[in-house]
Amino acid sequence: MTNTASVLILLFLAVTFVQSAYDKIFGWQGNIDWLKGHFANTSLLKNNVPLSLGIILILELITGVLTLVGCVELLINGGRTFGFYGAVFSCITLILLLLGQRLAKDYDGARTIAIYFVPAVLAVFWLS
Repeated sequence: MTNTASVLILLFLAVTFVQSAYDKIFGWQGNIDWLKGHFANTSLLKNNVPLSLGIILILELITGVLTLVGCVELLINGGRTFGFYGAVFSCITLILLLLGQRLAKDYDGARTIAIYFVPAVLAVFWLS
């Protein structure tokens, strides 16, 4: 029997990360410009915005693919492998995004990321 809650959370994570990656790909320069201002007062990120954004983009793409494939796997044969790894990558990506927001002292942004972290951890738990 398919775990409906797991499928729904994987779809939630897939939409979150695929859409975010899409925005980064098709709005790369705008993202760079905004993030340079956002991280201007951080010693770690202010000179590494393009590299940091590229790393996050790659993680979001991997996460999006794994969660989408995980949905299909779960629906077709009840398998949990891809969904589990997608959930783990979701958590890793969100932790890195949280680190960036905390370094920038953007506590509202950090709080928003924490909200996404809850279903990601639930997915790891349910799919493990």
